[in-house]
Amino acid sequence: MKNKIIIYQAKSGAIELKGDLKKETLWASQAQIADLFGVNSQAITKHIKNIYSEKELQEPSTCSILEQVQIEGNRKIVRKIKFYNLDVLIAVGYRINSVTGTKFRQWATKTLQSHIVEGYTINRKQIAKNYQSFISAVEDVKKFLPAGSEVGAEEVLELIKMFASTWFSLDAYDKEFLPQKGATKKQVKVTGENFAKGLEKLKQDLIVKEEASELFGAERVKGSMDGIIGNVFQSFEKKDLYPTVEEKAAHLLYFTVKNHPFV
Repeated sequence: MKNKIIIYQAKSGAIELKGDLKKETLWASQAQIADLFGVNSQAITKHIKNIYSEKELQEPSTCSILEQVQIEGNRKIVRKIKFYNLDVLIAVGYRINSVTGTKFRQWATKTLQSHIVEGYTINRKQIAKNYQSFISAVEDVKKFLPAGSEVGAEEVLELIKMFASTWFSLDAYDKEFLPQKGATKKQVKVTGENFAKGLEKLKQDLIVKEEASELFGAERVKGSMDGIIGNVFQSFEKKDLYPTVEEKAAHLLYFTVKNHPFV
């Protein structure tokens, strides 16, 4: 299966995944969870029932019923099977009485302690698997550092802190977590021409302050920003696709960051 996900515990106790995992969670049946922790399915059934009855987790958001086709003899049988997400696996891991369950709790407690004390955790194995992406992210940060100077850890952390709110805002926008209340339904129009004029004025102001050079605001491909602005102000049946000022502003930032139109 192309999208098959294999779930297992590493020697450290960590729950690890192999396969095509495009989302930030996973789904496993009771039988798979039982196999993961080395117990029978009845034990998993009992713990999941208690997890929901004690309201540790909400069943609608952590459980999904999927149809699976099984071949039994010459017959094709369709069965409805409950699948549980990563939250359930972790909750079961803290309750289950087994050798692998103990290893999982030891690993999880150590990881949580590190996160609380140090403020972050690093999955070195995942970095190794995605090394090029990690190096690319580091290089992106290095571009903002002063050229030819020795920069210490404090300066790097300060730089990350400066950009943190933007990164978190973009992440929240990606996941549709940004608040919707208080949006302003006011008519506003930005064209490629007046955007270019505004950008040029900003550029000249920054050059005077010695905060930018002639490279500031230079498009990689001429007309890139025109396309982005066109997307932001597009309409369907005479209605704006992004009807509020806030939505237009958010999409302008979002598309600009995602499309990298500038040198």
